[in-house]
Amino acid sequence: MNPSDAKHWQGHPPPLGGPRDELWKDSQNRPKPALRGTPHPANTRYSSNVARVTGSIRSSAAAIVVRQLGCVEYRAAWQWQRELADGRVAGGPDTLLLLEHPAVYTAGRRTEAHERPRQPERGTAGIDVVDTDRGGKITWHGPGQLVGYPIIGLAEPLDVVNYVRRLEEALIRVCADVGVQTTRVDGRSGVWVPAEAGRPARKIAAIGVRVSRATTLHGFALNCDCDLDAFTTIVPCGISDAGVTSLSVELGRQVSVDDVRTAVADAVCDALDGGLPLTWQPSPTRVAST
Repeated sequence: MNPSDAKHWQGHPPPLGGPRDELWKDSQNRPKPALRGTPHPANTRYSSNVARVTGSIRSSAAAIVVRQLGCVEYRAAWQWQRELADGRVAGGPDTLLLLEHPAVYTAGRRTEAHERPRQPERGTAGIDVVDTDRGGKITWHGPGQLVGYPIIGLAEPLDVVNYVRRLEEALIRVCADVGVQTTRVDGRSGVWVPAEAGRPARKIAAIGVRVSRATTLHGFALNCDCDLDAFTTIVPCGISDAGVTSLSVELGRQVSVDDVRTAVADAVCDALDGGLPLTWQPSPTRVAST
């Protein structure tokens, strides 16, 4: 699907099983419900220096419901997240929304005035700015960028850093599978293409989350074949000494949102359930839910 051809959902997206849902298929090509994830016991095992996460971070053993959607207006998607979170707290399923947005800037709670849009550059005039309740600073969403919103009940004790690292690991895996080697950068969330001669590190995927009532909202954005000019009028994620890139720019060929949808769904569900182990230097701090 070409992002420019996507239907823009202005209100509530369609119910499960609607026209924008994709069904997962087995090796015999028989349709299955849009469910991903394998139940795992909720545990995390640590070595002396490095955490190797092999268990689920979720409080539920049921599979994750994956919604593959088209282009959804940001405020409609945000409202839908809140409704899904209310449902999750009431005993409903974990859900992963995968979609695109019409062009929009979203400002996290730590956004400063000088980081907001400056004098518009080509193609960026008139883009709305939405203040949100997620962590982090300002970023851009738009066609050609795959946005993921996991609405997940986290196991106690809550470990938000662990959760973010799992999202990063999933996106690192997807990037590697299409031929882009990425990494983490100390002190900065998201997924990065390492610095090289004459080029600073470039962010290829941003992450900004909120956890309330032990349930996650907001999520991640992976740049596939989006127009990067929109980032030039802001200080993306509050970072002024690094760049922004996309899969298409790094590979020198088009990589569309639809090229990576299935891989992202698989990797995120696997990472949350422990099927995709990750290694990172752990922090002893556990974060309480609000």
